[in-house]
Amino acid sequence: MIDSERLVKNFCAYARIDSESFDEGLMEKRLVKDLEELGCEVRTDGAGAKTGSTGNNIYAFYKGTLPGEPLIYSCHMDTVAPGKGVAPVVKDGVISSGGDTILAADDKSGVAGIVEALTVVREKGLPCHDFEIIVTIGEEQGLLGAKHFDFSRVKGREAVVLDGAGDVGTIVPNAPGQIKMHAVVTGRSAHAGLAPEKGVSAIQAAARGVAAMNLLRIDEETTCNIGTFKSEGATNIVPAKAEIVAEIRSRNLDKLNAQAAHMRGCLQKACDDLGATLDCELKTTYVSFACPDDHPLMKRLRAACEAIGCPVRRVDGGGGSDANVMALSGITPVVLGTGMKDVHTVNETITVKNLEDTARLVLRLMTD
Repeated sequence: MIDSERLVKNFCAYARIDSESFDEGLMEKRLVKDLEELGCEVRTDGAGAKTGSTGNNIYAFYKGTLPGEPLIYSCHMDTVAPGKGVAPVVKDGVISSGGDTILAADDKSGVAGIVEALTVVREKGLPCHDFEIIVTIGEEQGLLGAKHFDFSRVKGREAVVLDGAGDVGTIVPNAPGQIKMHAVVTGRSAHAGLAPEKGVSAIQAAARGVAAMNLLRIDEETTCNIGTFKSEGATNIVPAKAEIVAEIRSRNLDKLNAQAAHMRGCLQKACDDLGATLDCELKTTYVSFACPDDHPLMKRLRAACEAIGCPVRRVDGGGGSDANVMALSGITPVVLGTGMKDVHTVNETITVKNLEDTARLVLRLMTD
């Protein structure tokens, strides 16, 4: 029942709408129009004013005729850069950007899949369950839109977040929490040629601390990475300041906190040993979530994937999504793959089949 030609046309139209983070206004306007025309009660919030975006989060409710609690379908409308002037190319069943921009399959594949499924429900007059749609802004900026969304307005207690890599049939029932580290090591300046012994090198202290850290893959649940190590100055001056920005992720809260404490401890010891001082901020940006394999939502998703002929592949998550924020509000989320590949790069692609299967899966969940 999915109209492949219409689906691809709609996806490409969405992809062409510029909607880099903080500039989602045009995409919001288009989606509000489309969802209202498809019979949804649509509201937007004031998240744009709070985050500096031109757009707002969208909440839509559709009244069905089948019994049961409403399921939430979630995706995000913003993209990473370079996302302006996207010109999708469809060739041999694959959609790409042409190589100068991202494609925006992350996450307009989710948007297009939901809209196509709802279009089929409407045009065929299919019985369906009540459902809710949440489309956020600022997901690519630390889940900013979801953090400003009022989940108390939502009726459903279970959600599928259509924002995962992997072919349709990929189910991600968990994901790590994240802590961001911002550390500033302060030493003491001195002339590097005349009196270096009077100085305390912030670079040396910071480097010694980093060298003592366990980094990258810590275990099957925990990773960490330093993204910034910066100190600038003349070679004839002992550097007085060095800055480090890092992240820690883990699906286990105790391990998350322990790794952050370990990294801060390494820096503190190095500073103490060399006479430098440390200013270290640890900020939890989102928490982990997990949906047990025997949860009714997991059983429902496996059955729906099998019913449309998509092999089920359960994958432990390694990144954050709006699902992490939903979990804080008592909602049980699961992330689903839509087939997007090489996201956040100019090589991003998605197959027409995965777009079709995304829409088919959503349709099955809406009507089964």
